Amino acid sequence: MSTPEQWNDIDLYFKTKLHTSDPVLDSILKANTEAGLPAIDVAPNQGKLLYLLAKLAGANNILELGTLGGYSSIWLGRALPEGGRLVTLELDEHHAKVAEENIRKAGLENKVEVIVGPALDTLPTLKEKGFTAFDFIFIDADKPNYPHYLKWALNYSRSGTVIIADNVVRKGRVIDPEDASVQGIRQFVDLLSEDTRIDSTAVQTVGSKGYDGFILGIVK
Repeated sequence: MSTPEQWNDIDLYFKTKLHTSDPVLDSILKANTEAGLPAIDVAPNQGKLLYLLAKLAGANNILELGTLGGYSSIWLGRALPEGGRLVTLELDEHHAKVAEENIRKAGLENKVEVIVGPALDTLPTLKEKGFTAFDFIFIDADKPNYPHYLKWALNYSRSGTVIIADNVVRKGRVIDPEDASVQGIRQFVDLLSEDTRIDSTAVQTVGSKGYDGFILGIVK
């Protein structure tokens, strides 16, 4: 039977084989640790998956909910073409400052904008900034508000918009209806199952981040 140690080793194997050496991304993870940020960034293989999915979608405008230190923001920002834009929403001011510095180090300050404040407060302001629809939306923020984030994501979508949500398996606890910590995820899934505007599925993952998963959807 496989173990978490083996999952980690396999993640490292694929990262070593399929990723070129990237001192910038490595330094960003180090900077996040030194700044005291929680080690909850996506894993490198997951970051590259987001990059590839955004590339496949031909995304010009990306919305991210939950910035942390900007690691996933940088993966997604690198997928943007010239003139593309990414808006990332972050509640914590300290996290946002670390992210802005990391984004500058990655040379993406002209493509990526960090907006600080509760996402449910800042989401309504995006239309004032000229965003009416995004091509790609990544939800990786506080889980109780996932149902609200989905409603806003659909509001900022068009036909073909890709919506991805992280941390939906919760080490398998998502199937436990008595677990209060997964109620937001379960409500999110219920909304997806009922909404005819989006076609979606879930992918379970194991690796250096443990046992979890993504939900992927495409707006019809």
